[in-house]
Amino acid sequence: MSTGDDFRKSALLAGIGLVASLFVCLPASAVLGGDASTVQQDGARMKAAVRITPGMPYSVHEIRDPNGTMVREFVSPAGQVFAVSWQGPYTPDLRQLLGEYFDQCMSATENAERRRRPAAHVEAGDLVFETGGHMRFIVGRAYLRSKLPQGASADGIR
Repeated sequence: MSTGDDFRKSALLAGIGLVASLFVCLPASAVLGGDASTVQQDGARMKAAVRITPGMPYSVHEIRDPNGTMVREFVSPAGQVFAVSWQGPYTPDLRQLLGEYFDQCMSATENAERRRRPAAHVEAGDLVFETGGHMRFIVGRAYLRSKLPQGASADGIR
């Protein structure tokens, strides 16, 4: 088997793993593009405290669940969640985190898999979605390009 075949097989398996991980999710409540007022509800649902780190162009609301998954919600000065990221042994509930962008993201992911391209990076309109990792260590992020506050960079969303 050639290196190219190995890569395609790995990419396909990663895409299948991503879609499968959507069915074993942890609850969350703040929604990409939505209001930041729901972040405290996320902490209660995940049975974890919310730690807020203020910054110049935005604040970061961190929630670590008892299983070790960290969800970060990036909130603009206007109070809007413009990005989310996650890291840990489980994928959070992406339907809840992505809100109205979930279907758009899943459609773009499925299209990438059909074209035999890795689904680890998807751009669909304003939405950028990335995920990766391996069993028991999943990382990912999603953000809206048009909602990045002035002075913020996509590189800071981790």
